[in-house]
Amino acid sequence: MREKSSLFAGLTKQPIRSKILLRLKTQKEEDRDRKSSLIKQKLFRTLVFRKAKVVMFFISFGGEVDTREMIKKAIASGKTVAVPVCSKNRAMRPSILQEKAKLVRGLYEIYEPAIKKFVKLEDLDLVIVPGIAFDKKGSRLGRGKGYYDTFLHKLKPYKTASIGLAFDFQILPFIPTTCEDKEVEKVIFA
Repeated sequence: MREKSSLFAGLTKQPIRSKILLRLKTQKEEDRDRKSSLIKQKLFRTLVFRKAKVVMFFISFGGEVDTREMIKKAIASGKTVAVPVCSKNRAMRPSILQEKAKLVRGLYEIYEPAIKKFVKLEDLDLVIVPGIAFDKKGSRLGRGKGYYDTFLHKLKPYKTASIGLAFDFQILPFIPTTCEDKEVEKVIFA
């Protein structure tokens, strides 16, 4: 932990983002696959995931924790899976992802369903959240556009659970935050 502390001590959001993005890009594929599998096992054992009927996942890209197998297994187990659809006004809406849905690149080149069937916010039981970095309190550093922060704030009245997924090198002792930032309830990492 000391290595991480000294490496990121005193840094603001953008330098942290740059350093972690480089680590994500250069991580060996076999390490990413092995750790993603461990994270999937931990997630699927949580009570909140087991109880959830409607789960919003992110479709991973850019070296993030691989969610493809998680999504397949969640759908196969009977859960309704939604994924984010982003618009230019910083709004994000969950759209159902069918098992063999055609995906297209949306805003920021992030995959989303070609045919959108939106889910009401109050119907979401759990949101699986990506991040560039997290701390153990659940503070999160995203890609800098504010989509997830805005979305998680909108979910507050519904008491929807949120879990961040990360690799061990993405867990930092401290994440600089502002009042717009929204933390997740739990972070699962390997």
